[in-house]
Amino acid sequence: MKGDSPLKIIIDENIAYAEEAFGPLGEIQLIPAHEITDENLKNADALIVRSTAKVDGNLLKGSSVKFVGTATIGTDHIDLDYLQKAGIAFSSAAGCNADAVAEYVFTAIAKITSEQGVAISELTIGVIGVGNVGSRVVRLANACGMNVLQNDPPLERSTGDKKFVALSALENADIITLHVPLTKEGQDKTWYLFDADQLNRLRDDVILINASRGAVIDNQALLEWKMNRPNTTLVLDVWENEPQPNCELMHQTKIASPHIAGYSLEGKANGTWFVYREFCRYLAIDASWRPKLPQVNRAPVHVRGDGGTGTALAQSCLGVYDIMQDDKTTREIMSLPEGEHAAYFHKLRKEYPLRREFFNYSVELQPMDIPLSLMLRSFRFQLIE
Repeated sequence: MKGDSPLKIIIDENIAYAEEAFGPLGEIQLIPAHEITDENLKNADALIVRSTAKVDGNLLKGSSVKFVGTATIGTDHIDLDYLQKAGIAFSSAAGCNADAVAEYVFTAIAKITSEQGVAISELTIGVIGVGNVGSRVVRLANACGMNVLQNDPPLERSTGDKKFVALSALENADIITLHVPLTKEGQDKTWYLFDADQLNRLRDDVILINASRGAVIDNQALLEWKMNRPNTTLVLDVWENEPQPNCELMHQTKIASPHIAGYSLEGKANGTWFVYREFCRYLAIDASWRPKLPQVNRAPVHVRGDGGTGTALAQSCLGVYDIMQDDKTTREIMSLPEGEHAAYFHKLRKEYPLRREFFNYSVELQPMDIPLSLMLRSFRFQLIE
């Protein structure tokens, strides 16, 4: 990029293993996302970010940046048209944290259904967006014996697969979970995909989960809809106007979290690895670094094999991931002055405690039940027999 001079790489300070991965490639500078400016990019060769940094012409114009990478699955924070026109190479980390998001979704489902006393295998789930994350949600739902409805117009057109159904076919689903990118234009626009009209078509007791992007649902319409339908259940990991979520809406949710559904250590490490690999490919050098994660040393989770699918799932998921602790710390934002909300939201994400994916944990199922053991293995738990 600059002849024999070392590369200058600007990196969001919250990217896991950034120094370890990119340090050998050049001179790196770790900067908080909100402090990345056109000024500190003037002499940079590469920029590596997460979803909290807006990357467009205003940021990059006049810089020497020739490579942009985002260690996230979404790209709505990146002006891809500008990058293409400016001849700037780009890489995302699509799929890096897909397992983590799917595990978040089913931990929430297990928590809610176990409290409601409903059999998860008798429920219908509508999955909107069947890409890296949604396809995993579908697989786990099938493993639980659920009736699964899939909606993904772009995939339906490209594959012609008859398994995909119209959005209207999901209106009677017990659970609806959203896993779409945020797009503001075109026939597959997802901005306010769920507006007041679409929300009003849903069941009055639906469980609605959004772990994609906040503006896929009109948050003000969602608040009004929820207040008129007390039997609905909301799980929101993403919010319009992040990092300043609607606290009235948060008050109406069953489970609230600060955009961390994909924040497993594995997901973070994968995100860094995906971008590092593509940067090395761009530089035409070998990608020699691999993330090395610490082992998890925990006693097996004891699960009742005679309690049915829902009980086994709830005991397993909640036994390794305390999703309600995430909810508790998130809700503390409501007690703070509004002017402190953004800083607190950023703090929750920056200081999020290590969360490990399910394959790191062992489950002891007693008494042993073959169908339940197969179901838990689908969730990648290690079974002690």
